Amino acid sequence: MLLKTFGWSFGVTVVGLAAAAFFWGWEAFALVAILSILEISLSFDNAVVNAGVLKKMNAFWQKIFLTIGVLIAVFGMRLVFPVVIVAISAKVGPIEAVEVALDDPNRYQQLVTDAHPAIAAFGGMFLLMIFLDFIFDEREHKWVGWLERPLSRLGKVNGLSVCIALIVLLVSAMTLATAAHQHGGMHADKSGTVMLAGIAGLITYLLVGGLSGHFEDKLEEEEEREQEAEESAKREGKQLSAVGLAGKAAFFMFLYLEVLDASFSFDGVIGAFAITNHIFWMALGLGIGAMYVRSLTVYLVRQGTLDDYVYLEHGAHYAIGALAVILLVTVKYEINEVITGLVGVVLIAASFWSSVRRNRLIEAEGGSGDDSGGESKESEVTSRV
Repeated sequence: MLLKTFGWSFGVTVVGLAAAAFFWGWEAFALVAILSILEISLSFDNAVVNAGVLKKMNAFWQKIFLTIGVLIAVFGMRLVFPVVIVAISAKVGPIEAVEVALDDPNRYQQLVTDAHPAIAAFGGMFLLMIFLDFIFDEREHKWVGWLERPLSRLGKVNGLSVCIALIVLLVSAMTLATAAHQHGGMHADKSGTVMLAGIAGLITYLLVGGLSGHFEDKLEEEEEREQEAEESAKREGKQLSAVGLAGKAAFFMFLYLEVLDASFSFDGVIGAFAITNHIFWMALGLGIGAMYVRSLTVYLVRQGTLDDYVYLEHGAHYAIGALAVILLVTVKYEINEVITGLVGVVLIAASFWSSVRRNRLIEAEGGSGDDSGGESKESEVTSRV
């Protein structure tokens, strides 16, 4: 079953890494591999969320999501979107951006370098908001308890994430402006660009979050209506016609899943710019990761088991937070791409190992792993992990 579910993903991985090594050498091979691992790691929680909603849908809508949805995710968000980002930020057409990347790599690299402050500010703010909203939210499981417990209490303050993100953006822009002043105005114009791009990233995050919330509310309304209709039919002894209800609910589920998938894939695309500016390396790495999202989603649905490793989501979001900080730092300072990629991999590996140790501790103590003992039990296990 494992080979059947992940077969296409394994095949795409082999072909993609071989192509990177053949056309661009071992540096490309390493960076594509790092991008793939990072995207797969960041997409694990995406697969878990997708599977939780997808299992409620009938076979027809599952097939729609796993075919049309994957086409949108792979070719739309992972392949086309990076070209669009470069084209907009560098003020060239998408076709010209691809042509320059093929025919004049040096000019393309210069275009990307010139556009990097705007890309970094936009992406850094988007990723930072994802991390802040996660860390300020009250959650059943806490990986770094001494940090997450007080932050979850602070998260009850409305708008705190937005305020912190804007303060970080202001500091980044002022640092760049100060550096420009000290070096004769070399970067004077880009401090304003950083502010505008960062605000655009914040607005984009709030818009995506608003759309996701809207579709989630619609989904909950449809589920409540479906339950009420089922209960009414049972009381009256009638056979419920589930086709219309299932169709409407599934349609809203599909829209909700597409918005969620777009938001998750967006952080992967933006995060890729912290790893490399090479558009084809990004496309290969992100495309491999997108295939694993599909495979993981199918696997979780078929197995009927969701997220036994409770700290993986934490590790993924800490990796997002690290990438956000790195992107904002690279507005002024250069950071080695390999180091940037390894930060995320280390965080994911640490969260996975913590999850394994937690499961072993609970099993050794004769627990069921459902943390029914409440906050005290979770704190005890977390401290021992």
